[in-house]
Amino acid sequence: MKNLFEQSRSHWVRYDHYELKTAEDGKRYITPGKNAKPDVYNPLKEIPNIVLDALNVGMLLMGRKPEAEVEKAVMEFVTRYGLLGLMTALPTTPTFMDYEAVYLPKNHFIKEESMATGQYLSLFYPFDQLDVVKKGIESTWNVSRDRTMIALTMTFMDEPMAKNMSFQREYAEPYDWVAQQFKDWAFTLSTSILYYNDYDSIDEDARGLYRKAMAAFGGIAPSYHIELLDKPTIYWDFHSLLLGIQMMFSFMLVDDDQPLRLCKHCQKVFLGSRSNAAFCSPRCKNQYNVYKSREKSKGEAD
Repeated sequence: MKNLFEQSRSHWVRYDHYELKTAEDGKRYITPGKNAKPDVYNPLKEIPNIVLDALNVGMLLMGRKPEAEVEKAVMEFVTRYGLLGLMTALPTTPTFMDYEAVYLPKNHFIKEESMATGQYLSLFYPFDQLDVVKKGIESTWNVSRDRTMIALTMTFMDEPMAKNMSFQREYAEPYDWVAQQFKDWAFTLSTSILYYNDYDSIDEDARGLYRKAMAAFGGIAPSYHIELLDKPTIYWDFHSLLLGIQMMFSFMLVDDDQPLRLCKHCQKVFLGSRSNAAFCSPRCKNQYNVYKSREKSKGEAD
């Protein structure tokens, strides 16, 4: 698995700072700061940290941690890796600008099966609209006079228009949607771990519920092609960071050599050196044993 990603390249954009802004309808969005500077990077070079960080943000949500703590973790993740690219992740195709409407499979965020392109775009540009004209299958987009944005657009000129548009400063993603995606990933991991940990103590009906929960995990698979560079190189065509993380997570979830585990003490997600690894660090192991010993002593005293 590691070799597969080392031989891959696909790029994404992150800004040096983001902010939470509230729209007129009261909905909160994450968007690049006014003078934020973009950076183009390869998310596949961030494995495994990008997946572990995403899962640990989700674990905070599942653990119902204080909102301020969760919000801080979400914003730190976005600043480190960029927004998830929900605008291109949700439709059936990232090239939806080439069609008369946007078509959507079932998802947590939008109930409609299809939506007018302009209406769909407005979900991700709640503050400043891009200069986009849509007529049937034809689309035109006038990039702002900002030199940085022009350079960014030129960098991704061979990518789908919608992906390129999502890298502009005006782009925003609903905070609740981003948080829910992190929570969904953490739920998937927890389901997998609990299924095997509890297998002998639960009945077949309960096992079936676990399997159904896991079967719901998935999405549109990324396409790829192979380039003949200094060696054959797989080029993954990620059109959203969400899809990239989901694929990386999937590979890590089935990896026997370094299994994803939940720390028995702090509930942090980590890569285990063996399948029965229970603690993310010697410190957590020691603290867990100390607490257990204290509980045992207290019970004997009572």
